[in-house]
Amino acid sequence: MNGEAASLNSYGNRVLENLNTVVLLFDQDLRLRYMNPAAEMMFEVSARHMLGQEAGSMVQCPGGLVVHKLKRAMQLGHTITEREVSIPLPEDRMVTVDCTVIPLSRRDGDSGLLMELQQIDRQLRISREELLITQHMATRDLVRGLAHEIKNPLGGLRGAAQLLEAELPDPSLREYTQIIIDEADRLQALLDRMLGPNRLPELSEVNIHTLLERVRHLVLAESGAWVEIDRDYDPSIPELILDSDRIIQALLNIVRNAARAVGTEGHGRILMRTRILRQFTIGHRRHRLVVQIDVQDNGPGISDAIREKLFYPMATATAEGQGLGLSIAQSLINLHGGLVECQSKPGRTTFSVLLPVENPNAQK
Repeated sequence: MNGEAASLNSYGNRVLENLNTVVLLFDQDLRLRYMNPAAEMMFEVSARHMLGQEAGSMVQCPGGLVVHKLKRAMQLGHTITEREVSIPLPEDRMVTVDCTVIPLSRRDGDSGLLMELQQIDRQLRISREELLITQHMATRDLVRGLAHEIKNPLGGLRGAAQLLEAELPDPSLREYTQIIIDEADRLQALLDRMLGPNRLPELSEVNIHTLLERVRHLVLAESGAWVEIDRDYDPSIPELILDSDRIIQALLNIVRNAARAVGTEGHGRILMRTRILRQFTIGHRRHRLVVQIDVQDNGPGISDAIREKLFYPMATATAEGQGLGLSIAQSLINLHGGLVECQSKPGRTTFSVLLPVENPNAQK
């Protein structure tokens, strides 16, 4: 019987560990005794740092008096549910949840509270990601079809210009045929960049922070003294199976955009931050572990009109940009089963690169 109880207890623990719902267990003094991985992910802190914290310091409910409400629920023994509660999180983030508080009691007289937080904006995020992935795939197919139709006549134009150049009696006229050839080559290069990489990924185990440091040094060398790039790395992130060159290119496009956004006034700051996310969904696929790479700048922000089409080819928020950097970055990250997202307001723009630790496209 003891063995069966232990087996059930182990099974119950596994269920809690894999729930998307945030589960917090408080004792009768309303101090935290347990939090599952979903809670660690939402609060961005490990359980060992939070155990013993008071409920009121962790969860802020509308109207305040959090501890009073929880004690009241425990005394009455009634389950309480509040819908669409906005909870402040670290780094000025907000999350919207449905909050359920369940009083618990044991035969020995001890009591406590089980708090469930169902993140409802998470479902909105997943829907937005699925739409973003679908739109990107549709755009990529459209661009590839268009590029194929353009390449053939473009090659014919270039070949005809070369033949004409060889037949011209006056060498001074070759200046015009050379313009045709140069412009055809330029358009060909533009099409190649729009189409993205055309070789298979070369995957290997790499430390993501090594790639980030390379990107950081390259951008600092290009930007001069007007931008500072800070780091906030999570040393617990394991090695990833990636194509290093493609991930460097994707990150370089994003960090270069951030450097351009902060300008040359001497007050530009960029933060590169890494975190590990557990039981995280990208699009329609759930992953046990996902690495989140944030590139955050203090530039003027991106307007809503631009943000909606930011990852489309030829969309750009700057006058000097060609609008291919973010589209290419999205394609390169998609090849690794990941996604690039953007959140922006004046003074704070964050591009988040999400990469599964276990690359779903890596051959076993």
